[in-house]
Amino acid sequence: MSNNIQWIALDWGTTHFRAWAMGAGGQVLDQVKSDQGMGSLSPDEFEGVLLSQLEPWLADRQKPLTAFACGMVGARQGWTEAAYLSAPCVPPRNEQLVKAPTTDPRLNVYIVPGLSQAEPADVMRGEETQVAGFLASMPSFEGAMCMPGTHSKWVEIKNGVVERFTTFMTGEMFGLMTKHSVIKHSVAGKGWDHEQFLAGVELSMANPAMTSQELFGIRPRSILQDFGPDKARARLSGLLIGWEILATKHLWANKQICILGEPQLTKIYNIALEQQGCQATIADGDMMTLGGLHAVAVAQMEQAS
Repeated sequence: MSNNIQWIALDWGTTHFRAWAMGAGGQVLDQVKSDQGMGSLSPDEFEGVLLSQLEPWLADRQKPLTAFACGMVGARQGWTEAAYLSAPCVPPRNEQLVKAPTTDPRLNVYIVPGLSQAEPADVMRGEETQVAGFLASMPSFEGAMCMPGTHSKWVEIKNGVVERFTTFMTGEMFGLMTKHSVIKHSVAGKGWDHEQFLAGVELSMANPAMTSQELFGIRPRSILQDFGPDKARARLSGLLIGWEILATKHLWANKQICILGEPQLTKIYNIALEQQGCQATIADGDMMTLGGLHAVAVAQMEQAS
């Protein structure tokens, strides 16, 4: 298989490593993943980790492979810094890639830069590649992209340009509250309650000033009422997501919107937005990452040939 691999796609974040062996026409031939993210590595360890993960793809190669990477691998604390591009701008192109220092002749690595914004100050790494992948498939899209995750991004697109973007810590807040807050025992379940999720969304949107009180209210409900962990967990999610979509109402109300990310998260955000009368396009985050990396890889290889 190794000689059928045309190039390698890498999504290398703070806590994860994912690689895809790409064949002709953007076909995925194989993939690997691990928890060896940027946050656990020093700059001189990246090449060794990459080689250990990709060794089956490199064996018996007749010519070097080129890998295209996005994510925190290009941060100042990563393998090598791929300096941010300043928004407004089009998503990164092949001529803006940064070459990582490698010693193994079987492999070349290029890193996609992230985006920054001066006012209000904001940054992204990895999401810009998903934006590029989505625009490659829908070049006429104009509107907002909601990208839920640990740090949710809302990106405004016009004429193929990232005009501005905003980050919300919704996912991180949910994780902290389920693990370290006074309500952690109340939300310890893994199930879900649709009605309580929608109730949480409505409460935050109707009276955001009281959301903090409603968050604490999950605990007394779980003690005094028939309010099990599935209901509590869904209500917590609804309160936090409702807070976020209220803050971004100017982006999605009566406008075109895409929700892009991991399927379970996009489903939840879509439910919340549908409750507000918003109809969104849904896109898979992994597929858009591959689409964005494919666009820069094809351009780079055509330039080199």
